[in-house]
Amino acid sequence: MARVVVVGSINMDLVTLAPRFAGPGETILGERFLTVHGGKGANQAVAAARLGADVALVGALGDDAFSTQLYEGLAREGVALEHVSRIADCGSGTASITVAEGENHIIVVPAANARVTPTQIERAQATLASADAILVQMEIPLESVEATLRLGQRLGKPVILNPAPAQKLPVEWLKLARYLTPNQHELAILLGAGDDEDFRSLMQRAPAPVVLTRGGDGAWYRDGGEPVHQPGFKVDVVDTTGAGDTFNAALAVFLQEGLPTAVRKACAAAALSVTRLGAQGGMPTRAELDAFL
Repeated sequence: MARVVVVGSINMDLVTLAPRFAGPGETILGERFLTVHGGKGANQAVAAARLGADVALVGALGDDAFSTQLYEGLAREGVALEHVSRIADCGSGTASITVAEGENHIIVVPAANARVTPTQIERAQATLASADAILVQMEIPLESVEATLRLGQRLGKPVILNPAPAQKLPVEWLKLARYLTPNQHELAILLGAGDDEDFRSLMQRAPAPVVLTRGGDGAWYRDGGEPVHQPGFKVDVVDTTGAGDTFNAALAVFLQEGLPTAVRKACAAAALSVTRLGAQGGMPTRAELDAFL
């Protein structure tokens, strides 16, 4: 059983299903509204746990009505929550998501996620030291992302940096990651490049090995040498929310089996995740992934 530690956000997703996206200043009628447990950190923790990993989460919740629901949901999935802090006089993170035409638009309000600190990460050092892989994203303060990268380096643990939401980061930080897992747009932002530059060229000049997600086309990966393509899996798409988080979780869970195998299984898990509604609702179990493959 792989041991995965996730450092990241915990949100309540407020999801609206609509026939299409509204234009600026336009009001349309939606088809359905629901609340779904989410946040990149929580999503990746749940996905890794369902795929059979021993998972711990480092993050923060507020003291609002959502916090108890989110905490209990993570506990039911078997995620260790010793290092999830509860912040007084603060709301829990939320993501407002509109799903239409098989795609999604998302607005995230960090709230308690903005209170994840480097000190909190240092307090979790023993937990990170036990990890086979560490996952971190960018819905928490950048100083805490840096602290995770540096602590992972110090402990000799592979840190997977999922640079989303994307912004330019110091090259020194990127070099600390074992793998970067952006899509093409995120990689361009990360490197300060234009979107029109070929993604393989961007991968070649990234300061750390890149596993690049390409949606239905699968993924490309490079760990020295030329980029290699892992084709995607054909499925009927219902909701793409959480596909990237499922991919990252699977990559961490199966990393010990070698990068080519991990990327293939990550593509398969992500494909399964888009066949059902909701970020965590679509995440497959290990048995479902094995049957699919």
